[in-house]
Amino acid sequence: MSNKVLIIGAGGVGRVVAYKCAQHRDVFGDIMLASRTKKKCDAIASAIYQDCGGRKIKTARLDADQVEQTVALIKKFQPDLVINVALPYQDLPIMDACLETGVNYMDTANYEPKEVAKFEYSWQWAYQERYANKGIMALLGCGFDPGVTSVYTAYAKKHYFDELHELDIVDANAGSHGKAFATNFNPEINIREVTQRGKYWENGQWVETEPHEIWKDIDYPEIGPKRSYLIYHEELESLVKNFPTLKRARFWMTFSEQYLTHLRVIQNIGMAGIEPIRYKGVDIVPLQFLKAVLPKPEELGENYTGFTSIGNRIKGMKDGKERTYYVWNNCSHVDAYKETGTQAVSYTTGVPAMIGARMILTGKWSGKGVFNVEQLDPDPFMERLMLDGLPWHEKHNIDLGM
Repeated sequence: MSNKVLIIGAGGVGRVVAYKCAQHRDVFGDIMLASRTKKKCDAIASAIYQDCGGRKIKTARLDADQVEQTVALIKKFQPDLVINVALPYQDLPIMDACLETGVNYMDTANYEPKEVAKFEYSWQWAYQERYANKGIMALLGCGFDPGVTSVYTAYAKKHYFDELHELDIVDANAGSHGKAFATNFNPEINIREVTQRGKYWENGQWVETEPHEIWKDIDYPEIGPKRSYLIYHEELESLVKNFPTLKRARFWMTFSEQYLTHLRVIQNIGMAGIEPIRYKGVDIVPLQFLKAVLPKPEELGENYTGFTSIGNRIKGMKDGKERTYYVWNNCSHVDAYKETGTQAVSYTTGVPAMIGARMILTGKWSGKGVFNVEQLDPDPFMERLMLDGLPWHEKHNIDLGM
């Protein structure tokens, strides 16, 4: 099989996707990695050549904001699939380029406009008819959360429940990188995400909360209790749509007190702002400037210790009886770095992206139009998680602690 994939984005996640694709020559025959900064692509390609038995991948410079540049690169390379792991701002331009060239598309995070700290699927769902008419597929949100957490939900419904009633997605990073303050993925996106108002689904409507207003101590496997905060996360939007029996759906994420203290200071002094300010005759966006001075997420891996733990805690009905289910993965920062040179947060996003690409290229997942991952058969994806570095565990009929 000689499939060709174009990976756009050369941060920590892009590095993992490129590594994992390079490991599977049987599916990924020809790989190109493109980014605004070509030297980052070249560095990843060099590392892959050394670590993956002389596997060569191509590289290119690309400004993915410019549709015509992406169209030109697609026409030149002629990939079977474009894997978008660039910034969420660039989702729509890349989708436009795939639509113009008739190439399948996938990403790991939904679109958000640069000028508004807001993310939702409506902009991408609006491509449904155009992609269907073109005869191509767009796969949205195929990282871990969203991505694996959505597949977990579909797997639970397929095998263990007649109706899903309550869903709690729990995400803990119990690792330590030794920095006073750093974000585990793009600082600009990360800070915009975690400073927004919280939101959860209950009894057919969205309930909004103040940022970090609701918290609880959740016990994570092999990690123990960690303070976890209710935040809004994008997969909730598609999951309550695709599993309409859900009466409640929430997302919880751990933050240390040190992290939250730094975050409050950043907000209080205006460094989380996304409106440009004039400084010495130049327009500067405070959050983008902050991103430039913070540690780069892809460079945190070397001294990172500990684990991530991400999973779904579900309550529902089967054969007229209430039952519970917990499915999760724990990922080692140390092991992720040994394999790909990145920390576990990048690893847990990049591996599912490769698996999603594999599903499309091998025909396990197919369709015309725009899809969220939970709309597709979860079984082959769950099987690959076990084989490709993100083994999952499950428990039935336990106290979920929620």
